[in-house]
Amino acid sequence: MTSPKTTQILVAIVCAIVAYFISIYIEASAIVVAILVFVSAIITSLFTSNASESATTDVKTLYVGNLPYRANEGAVRALFSDYGKVHSVRLMKDKHTGKRRGFGFVEMAADDVDGAIKKLNDSEFQQRTLKVREAKERPEKQFDNE
Repeated sequence: MTSPKTTQILVAIVCAIVAYFISIYIEASAIVVAILVFVSAIITSLFTSNASESATTDVKTLYVGNLPYRANEGAVRALFSDYGKVHSVRLMKDKHTGKRRGFGFVEMAADDVDGAIKKLNDSEFQQRTLKVREAKERPEKQFDNE
């Protein structure tokens, strides 16, 4: 994913190239070139404000337990999307068999987490009663070098 600064630079370069070619083909005066540069700056700021908003959105992780073993990431994403912006879905699988373990994690916009928990905790999904709560931080693994 590109940073807002990179996006701003790319949009500015594209707008400058477009302004250059337009000024050549219409034999523009200095006023027309100034207007084109001004419009380019406005377009650049619009693009970068949207990019920076999405980059600064806080994300929280939800634990989702008692999932049906047949549920897939798409179905879980669709379920949670009704209650806010879903960034990712991870359903845990057994390392040896590859079968789903019946729980997973959903990353959502922080503003939407409380509503999703209220609506989906203890609700029925594919004939199973879901357990939804905010995920606990995984403790760092410590290695003893003794």
